[in-house]
Amino acid sequence: MAAKTTDFPVKQRQLNEDIKNGEFKKCYLIYGDEAYLRLQNRDKLVKALGGGASSMNFTKYEGDQINPAQVIDMAETMPFLSDKRVILVENSGFFKSGCPELADYLKSPSETTYFIFIEKEVDKRKDIFKAVSKIGLEMNCDTQDEDTLKRWIAGKFASEGKNISPRAAAFFLERVGTDMSNISTEIEKLICYCIDRNEITVDDINAVCAGWLTSRIFAMTDAIASQDQKKAIDLYYDLLALKEPPAKILALITRQFNIMLQVKEMSANRKDRSQIASGAGIAPFLVGKYESWARAYTFEELRGALELCASNDEAVKTGKLDYIISVEMIIISATRKH
Repeated sequence: MAAKTTDFPVKQRQLNEDIKNGEFKKCYLIYGDEAYLRLQNRDKLVKALGGGASSMNFTKYEGDQINPAQVIDMAETMPFLSDKRVILVENSGFFKSGCPELADYLKSPSETTYFIFIEKEVDKRKDIFKAVSKIGLEMNCDTQDEDTLKRWIAGKFASEGKNISPRAAAFFLERVGTDMSNISTEIEKLICYCIDRNEITVDDINAVCAGWLTSRIFAMTDAIASQDQKKAIDLYYDLLALKEPPAKILALITRQFNIMLQVKEMSANRKDRSQIASGAGIAPFLVGKYESWARAYTFEELRGALELCASNDEAVKTGKLDYIISVEMIIISATRKH
């Protein structure tokens, strides 16, 4: 999971100012890992530019099979009874693999056409990225850091007349993770649950958010690293009762051990927290948690756990082992006193 880029707040303010003043750039590129921010800013821009499904001057292209020539033809078409034509290009892959045709067109686009590009990944070396940067605004919507998320969470609750303490906000983040779309959904659930109260408590979060898969996997990892075999097995069977496929649980446990090994190796090499977060693909504020878990194991034990995960997965796929038993075996092996 990528760390938050330092220029995001500046770019967000620029975009908001454009919308407020009605003075738009010819092109906007919104990209990054955080889907919630990408889609929120996409919708704000489309609305502000007068786009949307009901507009005759709005065209959306989506997917990796888009024909650049068609996009350019549409861009050159005069808007109908309006001074703007809006083109939305989403998940095209143009900014990762390149698109010479559009890159060249954007050097001198139609005066009446406005582009909005929405992508998850970009390569800043590509000509199309450079073209957009020159005539428009590019904004990286990566995963936000802990402090930013806490402020956002507090603001969301405050807008509904609710308070949440810093301690409860930290617990909430640990429970639901850093995906802002999921956070937003969990906030709505908590607001409904606490409809008659102003304060959101840890107990409320436990009651409402306890069933979320990632929180259970984190709790299971905590139990495994703490050598609490009974708790880890109980959490596993809770997940099975919630109809979570054992194959998915095995994949998530494997991922946890893999992250622990990466974090342990990078910590041993004296990497700083941001480097570890970027290298392991996790949020910076989770680095300490993974370091704590990893300390419960030697390098050999973590590699052995990963090998057991891989061999059990293979045994299941070849019909030699049952999936439910395969996960149990990994939990028991990882919680033996060492």
